[in-house]
Amino acid sequence: MTIKEVSQKYDLSHDTIHYYERIGLIPPVPRKPNGIRDFDQESCNWIEFIKCMRSAGVQIEALIDYVHLFYQENTAEARKDILIEQRDRLQKQIDAMNIVIERLNKKVDRYEEIIIPAEKKLLSK
Repeated sequence: MTIKEVSQKYDLSHDTIHYYERIGLIPPVPRKPNGIRDFDQESCNWIEFIKCMRSAGVQIEALIDYVHLFYQENTAEARKDILIEQRDRLQKQIDAMNIVIERLNKKVDRYEEIIIPAEKKLLSK
C-alpha cells in the first residue's frame, strides 16, 4: 500500500505516519526499488496497533520502548510489564473520570430538580 492509501485507511495524516516511523513507533517500512514506501501487512498491523494505543492515551515513550523490545529476543516479560504499566495508568485515569462523571450527573440531576418544577410552575400560571 502507498502512504496515501494507508493514510486514508487509518485516518492518519502523512506527517503523522512519517513521524511515527521516524521516532520508532512503526518499524522501518519496506520500500520499492524506486525508494517509495510500500506498506505491507506487518506495517499496517503496527499502524493499527499504535493508532489504537495512542487514541486510548498510551504514552509515546512506552510504545517506543515496546516496539524496540519487540524485535529483541527474550523480551516478552519486559513488553508485558510495559503494557501492564500503561493499562494501570489508564485505569487510574478512567477511575478519576468516572468520579467526575458521577459528580456531573448529580449536578445535572439537581438542576433538573430545580428547573423542571420551576418551568411547570410557570406554565401553570
